[in-house]
Amino acid sequence: MVLLTIRDISRQFDSDPVFMNVNFDVRAGDKIGLVGPNGTGKTTLLNILSGIEQPDHGTVEQPQTTDVALLQQEVNFQKGQTLFDEAKMGLAHLYRLQSEATELAERIASEMNADNVRRLNKHYDQLQHELHRLDAYNIDHRVDEVLQGLGFNQDDYDRLLEHFSGGQQNRVLLARLLLRAPDILLLDEPTNHLDIAATEWLEDYLNRSTHAIILVTHDRYFLDRVTNRILELYDGTVTDYCGSFSAYWKQRQERNKVLQRTYKKQQAFIAKTRDFIRRNKYGQKHAQAADREKKLERLEHMELPRQISVPPMSFGQPNRTGDWVIEAVNVSKDFGVGTPLFTDFSHRIHRGERVAVIGPNGSGKTTLLRTLIGDLKPDTGSVRLGTGVEVAYFDQQLESVNPEMDAVEAVRPSGELSMTPAVIRDLLARFGLYGDIVFQKVGRMSGGEKNKVALARLAALNANLLVLDEPTNHLDLWARASLEVAMKSFAGTLLFVSHDRYFINHVATHVIVLKASRWQFYEGNYSDYLKFVDNQLRENSKTDSGTTSSTSEHSDAVGPNRTQYPLRKRKFPYRKVNDLEAEVAQKEKLLEKLQAQLTDPETHRNGQCVKETLTAFEETKSELETLYEHWEEAFELN
Repeated sequence: MVLLTIRDISRQFDSDPVFMNVNFDVRAGDKIGLVGPNGTGKTTLLNILSGIEQPDHGTVEQPQTTDVALLQQEVNFQKGQTLFDEAKMGLAHLYRLQSEATELAERIASEMNADNVRRLNKHYDQLQHELHRLDAYNIDHRVDEVLQGLGFNQDDYDRLLEHFSGGQQNRVLLARLLLRAPDILLLDEPTNHLDIAATEWLEDYLNRSTHAIILVTHDRYFLDRVTNRILELYDGTVTDYCGSFSAYWKQRQERNKVLQRTYKKQQAFIAKTRDFIRRNKYGQKHAQAADREKKLERLEHMELPRQISVPPMSFGQPNRTGDWVIEAVNVSKDFGVGTPLFTDFSHRIHRGERVAVIGPNGSGKTTLLRTLIGDLKPDTGSVRLGTGVEVAYFDQQLESVNPEMDAVEAVRPSGELSMTPAVIRDLLARFGLYGDIVFQKVGRMSGGEKNKVALARLAALNANLLVLDEPTNHLDLWARASLEVAMKSFAGTLLFVSHDRYFINHVATHVIVLKASRWQFYEGNYSDYLKFVDNQLRENSKTDSGTTSSTSEHSDAVGPNRTQYPLRKRKFPYRKVNDLEAEVAQKEKLLEKLQAQLTDPETHRNGQCVKETLTAFEETKSELETLYEHWEEAFELN
């Protein structure tokens, strides 16, 4: 069922178009990720879909009964409202039905006229049927589930909203919208202000939802777990891809390779045809030359595929350190709030390791970083840096770059006069900042631009221990991917805090988990950590109720916020493995046939044929990717 139809919509500010002639449909059950570099108009498109803004041209069509709602970014609560009452507003229609049923029951109890009683009873039965259909008997429990999933506890429920932080207030808006459960849920950066546990809960919640979702996020792990379709908004147009983010990323690369090969073949065909025309236009084969000239005029010329600019980030070659770079012995830290952030932290970080620190908000991740590099003094224990260690620190507030300086001067290390403006401009270009923007004051830049200036300054320091607190904040998907490559190729040592699980998976060699004043160290990336905890909990579940498990001192407090650890849930309907393998083989043969057609010079004599063959190739490849995923699920779960 089509819930929303977007036809030829365009939007522009001043003289520059944001997007032109955008077309797509939204169907029931679609879980769509809207991706694109910063500044391409993703938020503007969501505002148009929600009705907040109107397109300059085109239409957004929807049935009258379709409810479309956007996660607001601006907090505007009624004064004196409590957390629980505000969240309940998402279920206001159910509370009204409950209240109406209660009032009707009271009227029936006091009514003396038999005919009126029959009429009221009929209405009451209808209300009860509707309440049952909407599962409205335990709605307080539904509010409680969402609030606790987003990181609130029951002690918060009666607190006034004005006493919460800005991040907490944004989570309240998200809770209210999730409870409202519109037909199409528009989410703009829903994981902002969420820690990993709350983000995982939100992923599970959205996966269980039967409603359509369109979400904008830089969290690639989140996109992978939630979406079944990707819309890429770039250079003013939208391209539709089937599957999760990883499937999109792979399809995009394959599609660009095919388009580039096809473009080159068409260019070769055009050059060869023009050469034939030039040589034979006035000779014996002039009729053939004239015929080919007409065909060339009718040929639909292909364009090179759109390439999203990716900054080639790198951090240079640092000096070598000793075998270990940080040694912590029995380190504890408490800011006087009654509960220590961490206690008895003892660990050595060795040269070349890439260590990620994760944990809930407020668990002390930033404090641990600053304590390990000597910015903060531990309450107990000691910290030492190894031989030849030079530290460079990236703080998530970006205070390392002076907002009153232009980018060129902000990047220059203190007292370093040998770096010329040209060298610094080359360094800024390496992190995606070009042209006049490098002479703009840092304080006037966007969050993503400030982040790149801070990363460039980190590279300018040429340290061998990079310590980074949320380095992916404000970066788009392509900048994050480039940063991953730069960090993996860095010859020194990395210690970083991040909520970006995709980033952790691709960069980390070790993980430190902080939770509830405890800590634990794991070898591997984020997925390896999850596997370890899952296996440990499965082993624990096998023990008898009277048997004490043999888990380590810290591991009982550091696992993800989960209540069950089942095998993967089915994403696809049940099918036999053999049937899927047969269909895969059929699609692979079709794909080979289409690929052969694309390399056939005869195909390129007809522009429409090229277009149709390329479309069929992309659709078959997308279908094959989905089949591979379906086969993998069936092989594991059948």
